[in-house]
Amino acid sequence: MRRLHINLGLLLLGCLPFVSVAQQDKLLTHFIFDKMSINPGETGIDEGLCGAMIYRNQWNRVTGAPNSFVLNAEANINDYFPGGVGISFYHDAIGFARQNNFLLNYAYPVVTDYGILGVGLGLGLFNFGMDPTWIPPTSVPDNSLPVGYSTTGLDMNFGAYFKGLKNYYVGLSTTHVTAPRLEKKIDQGGFNLLQTYQAARHYYLMGGYTTEPIGPGRIDGNLLIRSDLVKMSADLNVRYLMKMGDLDYYGGLSFRTNESIPIMLGGSMNNFTVGYSYDITINKIASVSRGTHELMVKYCYKIPPPIKTPSKHPRWL
Repeated sequence: MRRLHINLGLLLLGCLPFVSVAQQDKLLTHFIFDKMSINPGETGIDEGLCGAMIYRNQWNRVTGAPNSFVLNAEANINDYFPGGVGISFYHDAIGFARQNNFLLNYAYPVVTDYGILGVGLGLGLFNFGMDPTWIPPTSVPDNSLPVGYSTTGLDMNFGAYFKGLKNYYVGLSTTHVTAPRLEKKIDQGGFNLLQTYQAARHYYLMGGYTTEPIGPGRIDGNLLIRSDLVKMSADLNVRYLMKMGDLDYYGGLSFRTNESIPIMLGGSMNNFTVGYSYDITINKIASVSRGTHELMVKYCYKIPPPIKTPSKHPRWL
């Protein structure tokens, strides 16, 4: 009778949908170099063509801990067409789960007496998958356990970003506007499994200010608040920016609520910037984590203005 109860339990389990719900988007200490992927209004608001890569190894030496990779490229094309364009790719691996986001971004600039307001939209694909490796207590296969799958849906971000003339900025945005629900039906050994992933809509408020010179450098402060209307977290970082010859470098500290205290170091030369942070974990995971490593690389190129060829028409000579 006990074995019958177990089999019935497995049958009921196999008939139920497996639902995953996104709790948070990615967490990056170098969010100041990743504004576009969470606020498309920032796309191309600075001059030139810029590309940035960020790799994050969270909670080092914890099996299944998050590993994230971000690749952004954006350009100011006002000399050719009003606005800025960009591409953003994000990969995240947590345990068995794999998430990929690909977005095309566009922002339209509105010039005011106080600065530039960028209103932007990001459209693209949201992919989520599972690649589980189960270790059952016996050699008998268990068909009720979910298997690997992958499913893709449409995604959309929206944001407004204001860059002031006096060294400050502020932005408000939302990601996963449509809150895509991804589903995948799997027939596994007679069990009808419906794998479902619900992407939660997220809201972001960001802002920053760079002071006038204080001593040999400037103080740069940045704040990012994120919420999915269930939980909220905030990042605050303060860097001291200095210059030595052709080298610009910085050092600073950051604070993420209920998570970590990151140490930030970096420098730039000839439009090439490298940054590193080490996050000291302060929550319960601190007993097993060796901290979090994050590396950022960015390069910017000044796009030359279009060449205007004089007309050779005889009427215009």
